[in-house]
Amino acid sequence: MNWSDIATAAVTLFLIMDPLGNVPIFNAILSKLEPNRRPRVIGRELVIALLILLGFLFAGNEILAFLGLTQPSLNIAGGILLFIISLRMIFPSRAESNQGVETDDPFIVPLAVPMIAGPSTIAVLLLLSSSKPEQIIDWSVALLLAWLVTTALLIASPKILALIGQRGARALERLMGMILVMLATQMLLNGISEFVRSL
Repeated sequence: MNWSDIATAAVTLFLIMDPLGNVPIFNAILSKLEPNRRPRVIGRELVIALLILLGFLFAGNEILAFLGLTQPSLNIAGGILLFIISLRMIFPSRAESNQGVETDDPFIVPLAVPMIAGPSTIAVLLLLSSSKPEQIIDWSVALLLAWLVTTALLIASPKILALIGQRGARALERLMGMILVMLATQMLLNGISEFVRSL
């Protein structure tokens, strides 16, 4: 296994999953549930998200072949999508910060999809599985590492929120967004260069 590639992919996936930025949202959505039920609900939703992401990772090449997508187009689309997501992390709109809170036990939506298994996470997994399919085990390990850290942070989210507060969570999310902007820009440039070479 190539641990350098695994570490890079794991950090990228962790930044996209954005557990620190999701801490206030998870707590708001689960605020009506009994405190002892919240870890079980979070665990269930994260397992569902992991299964969805693993499905896209292992079926990536088949999905791309079925849709007739090329590697440069996936790079460019993934870079644009990541760039938009990172800008929303840095400059959240008022509508997003005041989004509605569900009072019932959430199932799959919105915690598993799209907050963890969102379009940007899926796009990166498709890109990884299609660009280097021989490293599918490496990408699986990277996904699992990012998922484990995300799970630990979200299950401990009440303590984290009490420690850093809403403003601290927003500051950390913006920092993660800035790093993601750089990754998105590099992905976009790679896609453009591959497209130019293919002409």
